Amino acid sequence: MYLRETMPATASKNKVEQIILGIDPGTTIMGYGVIQVKGKEVKLIEMGALHLSKYKDHAVKLKRIFDRCAALIEAHAPDHLAVEAPFFGKNVQSMLKLGRAQGVALAAALSRDIPVAEYAPRKIKQSITGAGNASKEQVAAMVARTLDISMDQMPKELDATDGLAVALCHYFQLASPRMQSGYSGWKAFVEEQSDRVVS
Repeated sequence: MYLRETMPATASKNKVEQIILGIDPGTTIMGYGVIQVKGKEVKLIEMGALHLSKYKDHAVKLKRIFDRCAALIEAHAPDHLAVEAPFFGKNVQSMLKLGRAQGVALAAALSRDIPVAEYAPRKIKQSITGAGNASKEQVAAMVARTLDISMDQMPKELDATDGLAVALCHYFQLASPRMQSGYSGWKAFVEEQSDRVVS
């Protein structure tokens, strides 16, 4: 964990106050970020990274991802969870593992009826920096500027700021009148993915 601010246990929520959890899934490092939106004010609540390289069993890694996401949900009661979608690459096995990592993060939210959304890496970069081919360093710098985070508070690893960028990307989509709605639960998720469900 890099930064964390404890939220009041009985924090009141309404339409102008929301919590967004962003996840940058990975089987080596999973980045995450939590922001609070209150009116037009956006505030950093927590950001960090879950290190998974010490676990050799892929199933154990998935359990650790699920457990950390569940713990973040328990701690902050987010109104939305947003994840970065796996990018298409040449290594099929890597894509499969990344897709599973994304899946368990989504499952942690959907099992608690939290709406979820996913965004392509290029969409996130475009939303944060204005350029779809921006570097991780450029994304981190813009995230720090947007949330008024001093450079000495920024983590050395960029996975945490990537997770924060996912949360910010979702916030920008919520603020847009052309926002795409997220999934409100398992039923909505399955209905949206009906062409991929095998009975």
